[in-house]
Amino acid sequence: MKAKIQEFRQYNNLFTELVRKGIKLKYRRSYLGIVWSMIEPLLTMIVLTVVFGTLLGHKEKAFPVYILAGRLLYSLFSQSTTAALKSIRKNEAMIKKVYVPKYLYPLSDVVFNYILFAISLIVLFAVSLVLGVYPTLRTLLAVIPLIVLFALSLGVGMILSTIGVFFRDMEYLWNVGLMLVMYTCAIFYYPDKILSSGVRWILSCNPLFCVISCFRDCVFGRPMNAEMLLYATCFALVTLVIGSIAFEKNQNRFILYI
Repeated sequence: MKAKIQEFRQYNNLFTELVRKGIKLKYRRSYLGIVWSMIEPLLTMIVLTVVFGTLLGHKEKAFPVYILAGRLLYSLFSQSTTAALKSIRKNEAMIKKVYVPKYLYPLSDVVFNYILFAISLIVLFAVSLVLGVYPTLRTLLAVIPLIVLFALSLGVGMILSTIGVFFRDMEYLWNVGLMLVMYTCAIFYYPDKILSSGVRWILSCNPLFCVISCFRDCVFGRPMNAEMLLYATCFALVTLVIGSIAFEKNQNRFILYI
């Protein structure tokens, strides 16, 4: 572990440059640029509120905040894991020329998506104030599920980036998997109102749903569900360990397949 920390410090400047490069490439040739990180979730929230608020009869004033909180976290997980999946093949030219610790590639992709997510939180804060959802001391605890989500995203991203080198179709399969994850995250519906008790347990098996639920609890000033938080934390740590080991064992073979 000490050697890894020293290695990371040695390549810290390169890591910073990779993060900057990711942000620049994401908004290349875009007139709105980074401002789109705030506009896109706002527009998505409006559409989902109008559509599902009407279809499902959710007329609560704070329903847009509920949707936006879930949508932001799901988008963060989706975009960061998808970027990490492509990270090794995307940087194949650099990998073939010079030695760089390869874990920096998926790590930088997760980090730059977190930076963009932090900017989009401005929208969540503004919408919450407008709709009467005011911050409390419990809101400060939102950093806990966000840390868990970082570990989960990085762990899944390391696994996907490893598989993606040897199995190119993983990118398409993950897109399908993300669709399943999205519908089991209760982004645009209240599970207690829509699903029967015999089906709701499926959502609890999704660690991302648990993270989103805990984050929403913090946003609305409610105590977090300790069981959900513990489950999501354990799942994230196990995933991170598995992803790190799988990546470490296979990274020397990447150059043969990219």
